[in-house]
Amino acid sequence: MRIVRVTDGINETYGFVKGDKIAIKSEITELTGVPIPINVKDFLFDGWYEEIKNKTNELEYREELSKYKLLAPIPNPNKIICLAFNYVDHAKEQGLQAPDDPALVIKPRTALNHTKSDIICPDFVTQLDYEIELALIIRKDCKNVSVENASEMIFGYMIFNDVSARDIQNKDKQFTRGKGFDSFAPCGPWITTADEIENPQNLKMTTKVNGEIRQNSSTSNMFIKIPEIISKITKVMTLQKGDIISTGTPAGVMLNKPNAVYLKDGDQIEMEIEGLGILNNTIKVIKSN
Repeated sequence: MRIVRVTDGINETYGFVKGDKIAIKSEITELTGVPIPINVKDFLFDGWYEEIKNKTNELEYREELSKYKLLAPIPNPNKIICLAFNYVDHAKEQGLQAPDDPALVIKPRTALNHTKSDIICPDFVTQLDYEIELALIIRKDCKNVSVENASEMIFGYMIFNDVSARDIQNKDKQFTRGKGFDSFAPCGPWITTADEIENPQNLKMTTKVNGEIRQNSSTSNMFIKIPEIISKITKVMTLQKGDIISTGTPAGVMLNKPNAVYLKDGDQIEMEIEGLGILNNTIKVIKSN
């Protein structure tokens, strides 16, 4: 299933997507008879989705998806965890080796953003960069998970753009401030449930800026694979239902590239991962106070 969180400009709701149609919460309740909760996180992680998923053939998908504005699929996750240098080619282009253990960056949830929205860049940021990443959504609270059982912890997948201010990153010699700006975590356009993705380690991924291909790779180039990522993270911290783990970016970013063409006002970014849809955003530079 493809699960979206949307608004019509007045009210927020959620639903299932099929093609260019949507079955929203009220239709799901009407046609299945299941009084699903208002909050999408309750629906996804407290047993309601498991109750409803075998009844989805009853849905009619009555409305056009274009009627709605798509929001970040998961509101207020407890954690957004990103991996650095987890693609061999990306590490190599930075003169590094991909690390054996995940190099973790915690991104604030206030950075969350959605498709077809602006990425807001204060004018003091001079080196704004993109990073296409496969993100996974944690299904349930877990600690010390084995590699063999790790896939059972995944609810679904989505596209994630780990937007980064490289000038600040390089100045600080760490990642938090440069990756932590409001709007610097566009994700979506929806969650695709894990059962829909046969092999998450073999998905094509492409970033285009103003129609020009900048990143063209595959999740097969990930160094630490998804089950090991989950296992190693849970040896450090408890993962909670709804947590987002973004698994790293392949080569093609502007960081440390000779004659780098960083993002500027009005640039259009299109990110696509096979089977997960397309994430579209526009850069908007604003004056800082």
